[in-house]
Amino acid sequence: MTAAETTTTVVMAAGPILGSVGMSGLTLTTGIALLAGLRGSDRVSLNRDKAGGVGIAFGTLAVAAGSLWGEVAGGVAGVSTALVEGGAMGDIGMGGTALAVTACTFLPRWKRMIWPALLGISAGVLYAEAGGIWAIGHNLVIRLAGVLGAL
Repeated sequence: MTAAETTTTVVMAAGPILGSVGMSGLTLTTGIALLAGLRGSDRVSLNRDKAGGVGIAFGTLAVAAGSLWGEVAGGVAGVSTALVEGGAMGDIGMGGTALAVTACTFLPRWKRMIWPALLGISAGVLYAEAGGIWAIGHNLVIRLAGVLGAL
């Protein structure tokens, strides 16, 4: 059973503060916050690091939510995976791909925040697929989402 299969079975309990919040609800809310920050909002301001971080959270939650959310995030991740992995550069592997996408998210000085956001979404998906140390961050976000859902 992969990390993606394990996390799609997570169902959050109805808590006294937030009521019934599932992975899809958290994914939708994270996506709205990311979109608001990218479009310009007086409540959400994004820089490179925030855009990448919220993108990673969105990608991680989307994989956990499954269904359409997982398909959309997987499609975004497929672009960066296709660009990095290839026969000409040797066997990079999923861990190397996750490392490369993370470096591309946080190292350049981006003028438009859409790029670190998309790369962050891709990184969040790749962390679940890569396993190893990358899955630690993925599992942490899933555990925190479970705690938030229990509130």
